[in-house]
Amino acid sequence: MKISVASGKGGTGKTTVSVNLARLFNAPVVLADCDVEEPNAHLFLKTATLSEEVVSVLVPWVDEKLCDSCGECSKICEFSAIVTFGATPLVFPEMCHACGGCAKVCPTGAIVEQERRIGVVETSHDENITLITGKLDVGVAMAPPLIRAVKNRLSQNKAAILDAPPGTSCPVIAAIRDSDVVLLVTEPTPFGLHDLTLAVDMVRELELPFGVIVNRMGSGDKRVHDFCREKNIPIFLEIPDDRKIAEAYSRGILMVDALPEYRKLFEQLAVKIADFQNKGSV
Repeated sequence: MKISVASGKGGTGKTTVSVNLARLFNAPVVLADCDVEEPNAHLFLKTATLSEEVVSVLVPWVDEKLCDSCGECSKICEFSAIVTFGATPLVFPEMCHACGGCAKVCPTGAIVEQERRIGVVETSHDENITLITGKLDVGVAMAPPLIRAVKNRLSQNKAAILDAPPGTSCPVIAAIRDSDVVLLVTEPTPFGLHDLTLAVDMVRELELPFGVIVNRMGSGDKRVHDFCREKNIPIFLEIPDDRKIAEAYSRGILMVDALPEYRKLFEQLAVKIADFQNKGSV
């Protein structure tokens, strides 16, 4: 089973849900931190790094001696990563999506592909959790290739929880695509509702089963609940707006470890996810 934890905006509690749920899983589980620009799941686990792998993508390099400035490479590139102005093409590697199209259409074979490092994938372990963390290099703009590299290291024999980036853009889609269920974390505020509607549109466009988790329950109003009821969206979990949770979070301590009264919430969440997958309802 592959569970993605996402949200329409940052700061709603995705990592809180991901890490606490992983801790209370009844079997070995892989926790994949796909928020590669700002990974933070490791802050809540006592992990020892087992391995680190450099991740690279292929970007074009132009041999000026072979290039006849035909411009075919520029025409095929939808992202203007390679452009021509009647001269040797200019390459902007940070804009390249590594599709390889420019090299394929070059009639003189002047374009070859070279590796460009974009980040690393770290694998570590803490009790029942295998943590896979993607770390994007500073200055690199393309997160999806590194997210795909993180997902390629998931085990086929273990359940996986994916902590997705915030928002509804390409990195999020790369993370949650092909998930068995998506948990959309929100908060009961006007901003939370606005961004939840965007996230709901996204997962429905991808045709992914999903439910909602309301964090900081009691700090806002009932508009999120009214929206979910109107749209027939299941609410899997409500996490109270409790100062003790924030204090534990600030010390890097898991809620289920610091506050035993909340362990049952996440145990029930795991059961609801399983029921939802099997029956399509909670």
